[in-house]
Amino acid sequence: MNPLQAATGLVFEEPLLWERGRNGRTGFSMPRRDVEETPLPQELSVEPPDLPELSEVDLVRHYVRLSQWNVAVDTAMYPLGSCTMKYNPKTNERQAALPGFALAHPLLPESLCQGALELIAALECLLAEITGLDAVTLQPGAGAQGELAGMLIFHAYHRRRGRVRSKILVPDTAHGTNPASAALCGYTAVPVASGGRGILEPQAVAALMDEQTAGIMLTNPNTLGLFEEHVAEIARIVHEKGGLVYGDGANMNAVLGRVDMGRIGVDVLHLNLHKTFSTPHGGGGPGAGPLCVKRELEPFLPVPRVVHREGRFAWSEDFPLSIGKLQAFWGNFGVLVRAYSYILSMGAANLEQASRLAVLNANYLRVGLREHYAPAHDRPCMHECVFSDARQRPLGVTTLDIAKRLMDYGFHPPTVYFPLVVPGALMIEPTETESKEMLDLFLAAMAAIAREAREDPERLRTAPTRCLRRRLDEVAAARKPTLTGRPPSAP
Repeated sequence: MNPLQAATGLVFEEPLLWERGRNGRTGFSMPRRDVEETPLPQELSVEPPDLPELSEVDLVRHYVRLSQWNVAVDTAMYPLGSCTMKYNPKTNERQAALPGFALAHPLLPESLCQGALELIAALECLLAEITGLDAVTLQPGAGAQGELAGMLIFHAYHRRRGRVRSKILVPDTAHGTNPASAALCGYTAVPVASGGRGILEPQAVAALMDEQTAGIMLTNPNTLGLFEEHVAEIARIVHEKGGLVYGDGANMNAVLGRVDMGRIGVDVLHLNLHKTFSTPHGGGGPGAGPLCVKRELEPFLPVPRVVHREGRFAWSEDFPLSIGKLQAFWGNFGVLVRAYSYILSMGAANLEQASRLAVLNANYLRVGLREHYAPAHDRPCMHECVFSDARQRPLGVTTLDIAKRLMDYGFHPPTVYFPLVVPGALMIEPTETESKEMLDLFLAAMAAIAREAREDPERLRTAPTRCLRRRLDEVAAARKPTLTGRPPSAP
């Protein structure tokens, strides 16, 4: 094995299910019929779909083998900047699998789900304490939906005061979903350029903030991995014009226990439980994007809300100023259980220590890489560090080439070409869960790639070479995706 290799997946071909299947095989037994057999009406009779026929063991082996192609936080370092791909402690899975939580029906009456309601109420209180804000809703099913809920609250707040506002300030170092969330609520996103040190300058905000602007959407720490040092002054400028301050909390992993968001002027803050609080990330499954607000905005939170009455927990929709309901069922409840487990198992001191270590690890990589790659801002960072391909571009090597070659060393590539304010960006976030030995291995791999760029750039341009598939046509994949398999007989 290459001494610089972090991990490898199994490299083999796996046939389509139709190719693996054989006529007459089955992995399912129909339950015994307990009603009279009745033929389907003619209008409902259609040709059955052409589905593969497989035994249970064939099916299990197929999907297990596919899973072994993947790189995940359980197999290797996953340094996606801005995404906080940290290890998910397995104790969280145990709590989420408790039958009373995992098997609860979404239509259970309140009397039969008191434990679940109590957990929701307790997690809301914990997140309020952690962020320094006053009230929390767990209803948003993703960070982006938390952003949307925040903008809906902005709109409801200003409408309640008889003010029609049409604009939102969005810094160029904000997360990319911020402008979209504002636009969905009818706001026009007004870009705010960051200063030479990679952070917002108060005078830039003051020049744009007026009575037609509903507020500002801040990502802090921002997408350059830098803390917005002037946030309190910026909040004062926005508040003086009657605006609100929205905090994108996707990068909270850097500041747990270190920053009180309420005290620095944030009015609304969303969190990503799959980033900061170690719940599973990605795969298109249920997510969670809780929204935290100051007291004056609490009446606008979505319904139903958990309330405590006469010694019991209950749902209530008795909030006339609410923005309404965001989801029909709590399909992401298991995610909330995992986050609750993580917070309780860590405790306040260890949550703060996790942030300290995340910042330490990011700065360790920043210093270790700056000899080989051009830093966007060569000064202490928070949870992530950002570099560019400026030194490799003259050699005919791009950020994409570097990322593809890193796959050959067993690492998932970092985030590439974001943030947009850095041409050819490489955005690296190690999180607190990586050891010094793994960070050193990553640094050695990146140093080797920088050397290859000078001595053998073609090796990078043709990477990856050790993966199951070579370099794909990513433009064609994005524009003409093939999302389904076809049986061998299909045209």
